[in-house]
This record gives sequence, C-alpha cells and structure tokens, in this order.
Amino acid sequence: MLLTLDYCPECILMDMVHAIVQAAGAMQIGEVAKLTALTVDAIRFYERRALLPKPPRTAGRFRIYTNQDVARLSFIRQMQGLGFSLREISQLLDLREHHREACHEVRDLLQMKLEKVKSKIRELEQLERELAVDLRKCKRELQGRNRHAPKSCPILGSSDGAGNGKKKGTPCC
Repeated sequence: MLLTLDYCPECILMDMVHAIVQAAGAMQIGEVAKLTALTVDAIRFYERRALLPKPPRTAGRFRIYTNQDVARLSFIRQMQGLGFSLREISQLLDLREHHREACHEVRDLLQMKLEKVKSKIRELEQLERELAVDLRKCKRELQGRNRHAPKSCPILGSSDGAGNGKKKGTPCC
C-alpha cells in the first residue's frame, strides 16, 4: 500500500483542526480587516498594544480570529472615532470584559472626554475669531494698496501678539 501525505496522522489532525476552526467562525487577518474596515497593520498594532489578545495560529503560522475579535476591533475603532486614546480604550475594554458594575466608571470616562471636547471647541472658536480678525486686516491692507504705496503687513508687523510675533515692518504677502 502506498501512503501519501493525505493519509498521515498530522494531515488528518490538521483537517480536523481546520474543520473546527471553520465551525467556530474563525477567520484570517485579511477577512477581519475587511469586516472591521481596519488595515492588517492596525490589527497587528492593536495586538502589540495588548488591546487585542494574541490570536492562536495555524500550523502554517496564520493568525486565526473569531467573531469575538471582530466585535472587539469594531469597538476599538468606534471608541477611537469618539476621540478616546488607546489608554482610555484599554480601560473601557477592561471594564467591558470583566462585566462588573462599570456604569459609574464609564460615566466618569465619558464626562472627562466630554469636558475635553468642550474645551477644545472653545479653543478652536477663539482661534477662528483671531484668524477672521487677521484676515480682515490683510484684506483691508491689500485693498488699500491700489490707492497707496505698499505698506508692511498688518499681521506680521502687529505687536498685539497676532502673526506669531514676527518682526515689525515685514512686507505684506
């Protein structure tokens, strides 16, 4: 009788492992990347940062992921979209996994994040006002050039802090 690799014990075992993996909804990293709209590199990064447990590997060293991993990665992506840092996401994952009464802690994290967002909005609104004032100054100066000799840029030459403190008398535009 002639034996081939198809009949060796290791091959039969690998066929059984493959069948079990398929039944458990396991998938390779490329499929997970498509399902989560993440890159393969991002998934590997999350593994290195311990946001995603190291997945088991096949005999061929392919990572095998489950539907649970897909749900975890989707959660990570969603939290990053809300502006949470990886450290904060790690805290949320820890709370999520341990199923303890986490509402108070999650509420506190959300409250802190909301305050940071509100603060950033105020900073951006202030920046918007400053930029609008500077833009109006530039437009007035450029309109006046048609009637007068060129002057220095009102922004670069200003001493009120606008224009990043550049030297007075710098020609405009």
